[in-house]
Amino acid sequence: MPTEEENANAGEGPFLDARKGFSLDEMETTRDVVIPSDPLERVIGQDEAIELARIAAQQKRHLLLVGPPGTGKSMIGQALSLHLPSPDEEIQVVHNPENPERPVVEVKGRAEVEKEKESLSSAEGELIEPKEAPINVAEKLGFRCMNCGAYSSSRERVCPRCGKPKLTTTVETNMPFGDILKEMMGTISAFGPGAERVTTTRKRFGKEEVVVFEKAGEMIRILDQEALERRRELEKQSPRKVLVPLERNPFVLATGASETELLGDVKHDPYGGHPQLGTPPYERVVPGSIHEAHQGVLFVDELPHLGHLQRYILTAMQEHKFPITGRNPQSAGASVRVDDVPCNFIFVGACNIQDLPAILSPLRSRIIGSGYEILVETVMPDTPENRCKLAQFVAQEIVMDRRIPHASRDAVEAVIEEAKKRARVLDQKERSLTLRLRELGGLIRTAGDLAVVNGDSLIERKHIEAALKRSRTIEEQIKERYGSYYGALATDMSGAQKSTSPYHYWNVTSHDDKRGYF
Repeated sequence: MPTEEENANAGEGPFLDARKGFSLDEMETTRDVVIPSDPLERVIGQDEAIELARIAAQQKRHLLLVGPPGTGKSMIGQALSLHLPSPDEEIQVVHNPENPERPVVEVKGRAEVEKEKESLSSAEGELIEPKEAPINVAEKLGFRCMNCGAYSSSRERVCPRCGKPKLTTTVETNMPFGDILKEMMGTISAFGPGAERVTTTRKRFGKEEVVVFEKAGEMIRILDQEALERRRELEKQSPRKVLVPLERNPFVLATGASETELLGDVKHDPYGGHPQLGTPPYERVVPGSIHEAHQGVLFVDELPHLGHLQRYILTAMQEHKFPITGRNPQSAGASVRVDDVPCNFIFVGACNIQDLPAILSPLRSRIIGSGYEILVETVMPDTPENRCKLAQFVAQEIVMDRRIPHASRDAVEAVIEEAKKRARVLDQKERSLTLRLRELGGLIRTAGDLAVVNGDSLIERKHIEAALKRSRTIEEQIKERYGSYYGALATDMSGAQKSTSPYHYWNVTSHDDKRGYF
């Protein structure tokens, strides 16, 4: 999405900024409208929520957003996360040789992580083409044919040029059965693998040093004396796995579909972590959403649907750490536990008004004690300033979709008229504009699809009007066609469905017929 700076540098037309205000008469198309670079300023009509979200990002406070769907709750959470500094800690889980089923956690800062990467990079050596390696090395690794000198993949045991085995073995022909042995050895060489690594010496800066050449796919890796020493140092360290990487998305959406998704787990190993056959416990540890949100935002939509899992979130918010253990008692991972895994996040929960009683009281108390509860707005006054904001919203939806054209001023005015109508019908508010913007966004995309199909370069009012008919809900379509939901059931249900449907029986059978009660 182009930022306001990019728009300004483009020098195309009068760029209209909703924050400064403008008249819709100044706008030809939504291409003229500036899209703010600050993600919070792209949230329309939620001034109080935006102000508190800025405070939450700066002061590390929690938020509970309450209101109907489509009013921008998740967008506020995402925008808040983009106002946080980039994560500067990486979480690693390390093998514990004394007790493998109790891996330990190491938290490393950005400087230490970058130093590790640099050290690992130097231990990886230099990659070269097989043709750049010494001839004898390329032959031993299986890249060069010993017969004709042609180069090919080390996976090809027979030279594609001369048709002979690339790796040959010298056999004395004057010994008994020498000719037979030579033929047999040639056959074995044709299918036998070449060496995986070759150790040799070379002179560099007047000194002789040990150097190792090893296969690296279709390339050859050179490990000099320094790289070999660094590799030995790394091999002395305990094996480890990056659990939560340094470079990560600061916004984590937790659906709460399961304890594993939210709290982490330890994968099952049919070999029980056997040293030779199984997978070590530390490699089977999986982080949960609460751990991935460390130094970021954990956003939970429809918070009450988490049920009893809310108490785990409360614990994580209080302790800033939460253990990872196997969740399935039938799994080999049940005996593995990783303690003190960091999860210091900003919690942003969202729910509808009717679901408030289902939120655990201690969790709400924690949010109130270290954050804010916000009832989001569903309408905003119908003023010229707010009409400009709706024009910005239309421009944002078009640019984010990337598949529909910009809208004309007339089309934007049609969207504003629809927003006014929906505020009156849904919220019984006069002289207001709706903030149930998800449905308005769907209307804009439907109109854009119609414009694309018709080959029009802009979304016009006619497309908005046509989209209003096409974007009706199922309930509206049923009401128009059948008069009511019950009328639709009575008309569309077959005889077999009527005889087996308990709904039809209880609602259509005469009240004097008591058979249904026995």
